[in-house]
Amino acid sequence: MDDSDGLRWWFDSGSLALDFSYTGGLDEPDNAEWRSVDDAEALGGWLQERFPEVAATSGEREFRDAEMLRIAIGRLARQASRGETLAPDDVDVVNLFAATPDIPPVLAGGGRQAGRTLARPHQALGTVARDAVRLFGPDADGRIRECSADDCRLVYLDTSRSGNRRWCSMQRCGNRAKVRAHRARAAGARGAAGTAE
Repeated sequence: MDDSDGLRWWFDSGSLALDFSYTGGLDEPDNAEWRSVDDAEALGGWLQERFPEVAATSGEREFRDAEMLRIAIGRLARQASRGETLAPDDVDVVNLFAATPDIPPVLAGGGRQAGRTLARPHQALGTVARDAVRLFGPDADGRIRECSADDCRLVYLDTSRSGNRRWCSMQRCGNRAKVRAHRARAAGARGAAGTAE
């Protein structure tokens, strides 16, 4: 990811569902910085990157359904990061997709093929929705956070052991915060030295 300074940095949202929602800008669909899936072809490419077993058959119907799911996940993520009650309509969308067949796990090494050779795009959406159910369920309660930097609104799942992640990325907002704190301490020390003279 490139920021406004032209520096590359890495953002780990901590969740497949959040990664998927960010392809549409999370809850800011007009945010071109994050929007990376604008049509059925781009959706198919994104799904195949994460699920190699998905057939390249994404069409307009799959794209419309994906858009509905990622918008719902984005709004729920923002609400969860602020401790707000989750919108029932968006919860219903996630539950609807989570109730559909997902990509079944496969144990390698067998001699026979069970089921379809390639999964359908809607099965990948079902897998994303199931991840969203886990994301917004009780196990992640309080761990969906918004970056604590004043000028950043990125939402992530804090998967750190201590549960005290504060920034979207240490390379971006974490580093900026440490630089600001260092400068403030240095300015304070210079100010204290000036008054002592």
